Amino acid sequence: MQLPSLISRNFFAATLCLSLLVAAPTAHATIKVGLSDWPGWVAWYVAEQKGFFKKYGADVKLVWFANYTDSISALSAGQLDANSQTWSDTMPPLAKGIALKTILVNDNSAGNDALMVSPKIKSFADLKGKSIALEQFSVSHFLLSMALSKNGMTLKDIKIINMSAGDAAAAFLAGRVDAAVLWNPWVSKIQSSGKGVALLTSKEVPGMISDLLVAQEKSIKANRKDFIGMIKAWYETEKFIREHQDEAVKIMSHVVSMPAAEYKVFLPGTKFFNEKDNMQAFGPASDATSLLGVAPSVSKFLLDNKLMEGTADFAKGLDDSLIKEAAKR
Repeated sequence: MQLPSLISRNFFAATLCLSLLVAAPTAHATIKVGLSDWPGWVAWYVAEQKGFFKKYGADVKLVWFANYTDSISALSAGQLDANSQTWSDTMPPLAKGIALKTILVNDNSAGNDALMVSPKIKSFADLKGKSIALEQFSVSHFLLSMALSKNGMTLKDIKIINMSAGDAAAAFLAGRVDAAVLWNPWVSKIQSSGKGVALLTSKEVPGMISDLLVAQEKSIKANRKDFIGMIKAWYETEKFIREHQDEAVKIMSHVVSMPAAEYKVFLPGTKFFNEKDNMQAFGPASDATSLLGVAPSVSKFLLDNKLMEGTADFAKGLDDSLIKEAAKR
């Protein structure tokens, strides 16, 4: 769900009608964590169902969002303790001064995000004037912006149709739009239909789409032990997916109401991060693959395309103290 990754996988959305399940976080031990339909985040249900949260003393309530952008708005508004979102989607709230901290990298998108086009479109030049469905101000929006820029085009060259990933896939399959930018499972559904092909995937922009666990700073202070336990549970989840893939896929596919055989094909496009990967991801800006290393490129695209207002010290939006504490066992 993956640029992973930008503004919404919508911070700029107006006041939203949120589910009653999403209550404002308090000092109570239960931490409310938002997530949506992305393999690296659906994997949290593996941690829940295998008892990993309980094993590591993390009192966690997973809150499902059918629309990813709603979860970003909920976190920014303080209605969640933490949320599963991309690095790119986290930058605009940070630039606005919202006190958020990235505390874990779940995965990097490695092919699961894609720009899907009808077979008649052979190149980016063919996209000029065409309608493209996507979640506006989302990771899909970012991926499209970057792809167009790399090919000498801008967002002004195309017509964006704002809709959720699921609706975008349906509109594309019905022939109502010329292209769609979305993530799996929608990418696979379009490919298997024979009605669309990928003009660009996240595999071609390695490291740019990082999928994270981002928490309210006040919630970390109030529930630090729960978040550390959650990080430990994630590492065991990553290991479980590697060693017991079929069982893990069965759990994940059930969450999104898909046959396990179909869901299994999504895993290769998701690089799940273990403890070592996280230590590297939270490394210095000199490492081009780290969160700080990719930050200048990501923020430039956001600013150039008016997807972010202002700038921020992105290092302040990272808190590696929890993964370091979790590593002490």
